[in-house]
Amino acid sequence: MCGLCGELWWNGQNATEQSLRAMQCQLERRGPDDGGVWTQNQIGLGHRRLAIIDLSAGGHQPMIDDELSLVFNGCIYNYKKLREELIGFGHQFQSHSDTEVILKAYRQWGLECTKRFEGMFAFAIWDDHQEQLLMARDRFGIKPLYYAPMEGGVRFASNTQALLAAGGIDTEIDPIGLHFQLTLHAVIPAPHTILKGIKKLEPGHWLIVNPDGQMFKKQYWSLNAQRPAKPMDHQAWLSATHEALKQAVYKRLDAADVPVGVLLSGGLDSSLIVGLLAEAGAQDIRTFSIGFEDAPEEKGSEFEYSDLVVEQYQTKHHKYIVPNDEVLPRLPQAIDAMSEPMVGQDAVAFYLLSEQVSQDVKVVMSGQGADEVFGGYFWYPQMAAAQGSVLERFAPRYFDRSHAEWLETVDARFHIEDVTSLYIEDRLTEPGADTFLDQVLRLDATTLIVDDPVKRVDNMTMAWGLEARVPFLDHSLVELVMSAPPELKLEDGGKTLLKRIARGIVPDAVIDRPKGYFPMPALKYVRGEFYEFMKSILTSERARERRLFNPAYIEKLLANPEAEESFTAIKGSKLWHCALLELWLQRNVDGIR
Repeated sequence: MCGLCGELWWNGQNATEQSLRAMQCQLERRGPDDGGVWTQNQIGLGHRRLAIIDLSAGGHQPMIDDELSLVFNGCIYNYKKLREELIGFGHQFQSHSDTEVILKAYRQWGLECTKRFEGMFAFAIWDDHQEQLLMARDRFGIKPLYYAPMEGGVRFASNTQALLAAGGIDTEIDPIGLHFQLTLHAVIPAPHTILKGIKKLEPGHWLIVNPDGQMFKKQYWSLNAQRPAKPMDHQAWLSATHEALKQAVYKRLDAADVPVGVLLSGGLDSSLIVGLLAEAGAQDIRTFSIGFEDAPEEKGSEFEYSDLVVEQYQTKHHKYIVPNDEVLPRLPQAIDAMSEPMVGQDAVAFYLLSEQVSQDVKVVMSGQGADEVFGGYFWYPQMAAAQGSVLERFAPRYFDRSHAEWLETVDARFHIEDVTSLYIEDRLTEPGADTFLDQVLRLDATTLIVDDPVKRVDNMTMAWGLEARVPFLDHSLVELVMSAPPELKLEDGGKTLLKRIARGIVPDAVIDRPKGYFPMPALKYVRGEFYEFMKSILTSERARERRLFNPAYIEKLLANPEAEESFTAIKGSKLWHCALLELWLQRNVDGIR
C-alpha cells in the first residue's frame, strides 16, 4: 500500500513543501485515499495512502509520535502480535494501524526492529532526538525504495518518477546499469539503476543518514541455502512446507480490513493460493483472470485451467479478454507506471488486469516467487546438468547477451568491462549454499526476482491503487524451502514440493499441465503494428540523438526480428528489450534536467 517520499538537507537548506508536493503528485496513484506532508527545518516527509488496515484517520501519514516521524509503504503481517508485545512493555497506541507498530517497535528495539517485522515494507523514520534518518526495506525488496544523493542533501521516494519530478537529478545513463539492463533481462541489482543520479536500497538492508551527510548501510538479513543439522525425510519436508505455506497465506488474509482477492493465472501457484484460502476458511473468494488474442504459435489465455479452479471452489470469478487492438494504445501507459524499464511481456497484462481488479478489491494475492523458490523454470535442470565453472553453467542459459554482443549492442562511449559476469560469479560463490542449484535459487530469490517479477507486479498493481501480496515470498517459508534437498525441487519436472502439496487441493489437470508463462503473444512474436511500433521508437529522432544503441545492431534486429539469434536464452525478444528501454527513457526522462 501507499507511496512515500522525503528529503533531508545538511547544507543549511530547509526542506520545502513545494518539492514534497512535486514528488507526492507522482505517487498519488499508489495511494488514492489520503495524503500528507510534514516539514521541520532540514527534514521533510510526504505520503500517499491506500487505506487497508485501520481505515480511519488514525492511519494518516506522515505519522508523528513525539520525536519520531514516519512514512511507510507496505504491510506488517504480524503487527497484531507485535502490538500486544509492545503494550506489554508499556507502549500506548492511538490507532489500530501497522504503521504505529513500526514507530513503537523502533522506539523499543531501535535498528533491530527490522528483524521482527514479517511482511513487505519500505519506510523512513526521522529521529529528532538522534538527528538521523533511517530508511529500511523488506527482505525480498517487495516494496521499492529509491534515493538520490544531491549536492548537500538526499531525496527518497517509492518510484523514480517522484525523484525526477523534484528536479536536480543526474539523468545520464549509468553504464553499469546499462550492462545489467541488457544482459540480465532488465534486472539491475541494487544499488544501481539505469540513471547515474538515482540509487535504490538493497533488500534486507537499512540505511542511516546523519545530519552531516554521512551514510551508513547494513544488511540485517541474509538467506542460507544449506541442509539442516537434523535430517528430515521427504514426508517431513512436505508437511513442514505445507504448514508454512498455509501460514503465509493466512497471514496475508488476516492483515486486512478490506476484502482480499486472487490473481488467478491458471498456473499451479495462483491455483494453490485459492485452495489454501479455502483451507483457511475464507468465504466468497474473489478471483480474477485475463487473456489475450492467440498467436499461431501460442494461445493467449489459460482460461481452460483457471476455469477448473473456479468450478472446484465456486469463487466469485471475473474474466477479462483484451483484444490486440487495445494492447498497443495502452502500452505507453504501462511504461509510464514503470519505476525502471521492465521487459517482461506480461507487464502490460498486469497493468490492464489491475485496472479492472481495482474496481472490485483493494488487495490481491499473487503467485510471484514460487518458480524461483521451488525450482520451476526450465533452465534450472539445464544448469544443474551442465559442467564447468559456476559462470559457465549459468550464463549461457540465462544471460540475454554475451559481453561481446553487449559491446556490439550499445554505443562505444558506454563500453565497460563485463560487470554482469563479475557480479553473478561473486554471488554464486558466496558461502552458505550446499550445491550449485542452492546457489542459483538463492540468487534468484534474493536478487533476480526483486527487479523482475516482484517489481513488475508492484508497479503495475499500485498504478491502480491495488496492493499485491506474495505469500510464496514469506521469509519463513523461503528459509525453510531453501534448506530442502535439491531433489525436492527438480523432480517431477520442477516444483516437486508444491506439486505434491497441491495434489488433492488443486485439480490434477492444473498440476500435470506443462509449465506455462503469462501469455502475451503480441509482444513475444513481433509482427504487424507491434513491429512498426518498435521500429518507429528505435529509428525516431530522439533515439538517434541519444545514440544509446549501435545503429548497425538495431538494423540487424529489425531486418529479422523472429530469427533465432533475435531471441534471448529464455525466449525474450531482443528487439522488444531495446525498444522498451528507449521508450521508457523518452517518456520518463527526456526533458527533465
